[in-house]
Amino acid sequence: MSASLKSVLSLIVLALATLFTVANGQYSYQTQIVNGKTFPSLIDVTTEELAVGLESGQFTSVDLVTAYIARINEVNATLNVVTELNPDALSIAAELDAERANGTVRGPLHGLPILIKGNIGTLDKMNTTAGSFALLGATLPRDSGVAAKLRAAGAVILGKTNLSQWANFRSNNSTNGWSAYGGQTYAAYYYHQDPSGSSSGSGVGASIGLALSALGTETSGSILSPSEKNNLVGIKPTVGLTSRALVVPISQRQDTVGPMARTVKDAAYLLQAIAGKDPNDNYTSAIPFDTLPDYVGACNFSGLMGKRIGIPRNVIYQQKGDAPVLAAFEAAITVLEKAGATVIDNLNITAYALDQYFNGNASGIVLDADFVSDLPGEYLSKLVTNPNNVHNLEEVRNFTQHFPQEDYPDRDTGVWDESLALGFNNTDPRFWAAYQINLQTAGPQGILGLIANHSLDALILPTSFSPGLPALVGTPVVTVPMGFYPSNTTLTMNRRGSLVETGPNVPFGLSFLGTAFSEASLISYAYAYEQRTMVRNQVQPFIVPNTELSNVVGA
Repeated sequence: MSASLKSVLSLIVLALATLFTVANGQYSYQTQIVNGKTFPSLIDVTTEELAVGLESGQFTSVDLVTAYIARINEVNATLNVVTELNPDALSIAAELDAERANGTVRGPLHGLPILIKGNIGTLDKMNTTAGSFALLGATLPRDSGVAAKLRAAGAVILGKTNLSQWANFRSNNSTNGWSAYGGQTYAAYYYHQDPSGSSSGSGVGASIGLALSALGTETSGSILSPSEKNNLVGIKPTVGLTSRALVVPISQRQDTVGPMARTVKDAAYLLQAIAGKDPNDNYTSAIPFDTLPDYVGACNFSGLMGKRIGIPRNVIYQQKGDAPVLAAFEAAITVLEKAGATVIDNLNITAYALDQYFNGNASGIVLDADFVSDLPGEYLSKLVTNPNNVHNLEEVRNFTQHFPQEDYPDRDTGVWDESLALGFNNTDPRFWAAYQINLQTAGPQGILGLIANHSLDALILPTSFSPGLPALVGTPVVTVPMGFYPSNTTLTMNRRGSLVETGPNVPFGLSFLGTAFSEASLISYAYAYEQRTMVRNQVQPFIVPNTELSNVVGA
């Protein structure tokens, strides 16, 4: 990128900051007092603060939905975060307000607006497109498992967020946060910042307070990475802890649904609501407990005391521009030790695992073969209406290559081409052989072997290095804000030259990795770190909405 273009980008940042509340200004980051009532700021309000306000009658769920819709409308033309607003959100909020008035409160999320990723199915007036016109107008027989749990918990599904199309499983040359249906999502910490993906809109929406929090999905990095780049806490649950039923799939062995929120405790509240068994997803039958752990109760300031935390150093490789990340990681180790943890450094996964991880093709085979089977088997075949008559991957590819708004061939279908060229699906013995390599690579010879062999409670990694190995074995990860690139950082653009991948104030995170169904423990470690550092508050977005509850209540 030329020096002049970089200067232009910097000037645009300053110009846009005059159109919206500047991040370190007084309006959006302080509580508002109107007629003697104090209202929390929606960019950093917590689940518990909203619950107290609703219970005390200070504001209603209708007020909340009204405020959040206004906030979305303020910035959506600039950032392209939300693709669908729930047209019934206000009436649902009114019903939940009436329940509260009659003494019925379903739980901590009662009446609280949540955004969900655009590949999570709902039986309502919203579309579930995965960012593709191929699925526009298609309808489902029921809510997805996680959407049903959200509604049962009393949450208001406010809308659906944009995503990297097909959860980043279509093109070899597209961009994070782009979909044909939703356009290009941008993150809010630098002008035209890469939001990462594929849960791009969920990350940006939660980050700047377009809802209390959001749901994302992950196959390998799609919750963790956009949480990191949007200064959020993200929980990538164990595969099977949350239902994937009627979520547009990639791989039943790796797909999972999880929360993206501004604090560890807010993420824990959301996980508490969506976790649990679902007869429509047989992977949830592996949940080893009938009563869920208390994920919110796991938020313990002393959570790191006496814990053994390992660092698989040979998974961390030097990349250009990573010096600030690695320096912050070393500082984070000190924080963990001061919090009472014993950090066992310089651990290594085996040479076999390292070679498979960096050079092997088993992980690609598993995703390709699963997708060929799971897209029709777990989703397309279950549609009640299918206006574009797409019943398998080949038909979806054909639609995409002939529908102009899908931007083909400029954005190719290379991932699908590879999947179809594989020549077999997940019922083939060759698939099983590849899957066994995955299990060995991340299991006994990888991260699970390190945890077992060294009697560890968890591993830590900079979040940019954390998703790949847990993805192969379906184990959980929690990311928490760790730092930001300094103000003198040279801009690094994506391969299309259209998005800022690294630059001033772009956030990065710290990940805690554990064994299957260890979410409660990981939450406790992440919370203990978060409360000692409060990194999220050190830098604020350059663009935020102005509307607050104080503008809505009594208006």
